[in-house]
Amino acid sequence: MDVLREFFTAQDIIDFFNEQNMPFEFYQHAPAYSIDDLEALAIPHKEDIVKNLFLRDDKKRNYYLVTLPGHKKIDLKMLSEKIPSRRLSFASEELLYEKLLLKKGNVTPLGVLNNKEKNVIVVFDKNLQGKTIGVHPMDNSKTVFLRFEALIELIKNNGNPIILCDI
Repeated sequence: MDVLREFFTAQDIIDFFNEQNMPFEFYQHAPAYSIDDLEALAIPHKEDIVKNLFLRDDKKRNYYLVTLPGHKKIDLKMLSEKIPSRRLSFASEELLYEKLLLKKGNVTPLGVLNNKEKNVIVVFDKNLQGKTIGVHPMDNSKTVFLRFEALIELIKNNGNPIILCDI
């Protein structure tokens, strides 16, 4: 991808997947701000769509983009012990935009492509390994389904740290 680009859009992501001959499925739909919103939409494979949380530690020194299966519950205290981190909480909308150039409702692991400092740690649930998952390509009115390992490779090539753990 063009590292000189100011930020990446949904179309940039789709174009890149096509240029790389990366297999994916694309769906346009009404904006979905949560997993519950997605349930009402007429798109296939809804059970494979993940949820994404943008978190920070209590000192605002470390930032985490956490991706897990859509209906899985998360215990932030337990997660902080597993990754390990200081106490975790949700980052503000301002920090989400500052770090990833994303707005609330558009959180996606692809957002780290906009993280110029490479200082957002991406945390994935180990249960996603070997699966095809659905993520927003920077825009919550679109969903792409791709192999988890292809997403990991893309993030790794971008330079952001990755943690795989049992969430």
